[in-house]
Amino acid sequence: MKKNYSAGLIFVLVMTLVLTGCGGGGSSSSTESFVAGNGAVTFMKIGQRIQAPSIEGQTLDSNFYSATLGKVAVVNVWASWCSPCRAEAPTLSALSLSFPDVNFVGILTRDNPANAKAFIKRFSITYPTLIDDSILLGFRKSLVANAIPSTLVIDKNGLVAGRISGEITVASLTDLIERVAAE
Repeated sequence: MKKNYSAGLIFVLVMTLVLTGCGGGGSSSSTESFVAGNGAVTFMKIGQRIQAPSIEGQTLDSNFYSATLGKVAVVNVWASWCSPCRAEAPTLSALSLSFPDVNFVGILTRDNPANAKAFIKRFSITYPTLIDDSILLGFRKSLVANAIPSTLVIDKNGLVAGRISGEITVASLTDLIERVAAE
């Protein structure tokens, strides 16, 4: 019996560490359920893709944004308190300028607007950030945003083509964008 109790305690401790992976010290109390990604890239073949939800809504700067159909889109799910989000922000910002024909948009999750605005200013992010993370529910039948950060690539037909679960790299996101744009 003592052996089962020890194994159960170890399991609980390991799961606690996994689920609190990236508590970067923000003021959000919902970081308890955060799961860090490992940068894994998933690419869906054309016949296996599912329709993405409508990527539209109010932005952090109180404007309305709606993704343009017929263009590849990169959707980055982030929060200011997340260390991998801070690490990838300069790369995302640079890639958004390198690919002007691609719609880049952020979706803020589990964060507050003041911290998010400071993050955007600090990292010179020029693309819009939506503040309604309920959009993420629309990905539940395809590639879900299963970590913070998660980056989804949507093809020209509005289908979910790929995902990077965790921090992106120049190579990983460039490869996904170029593969999808070439279709």
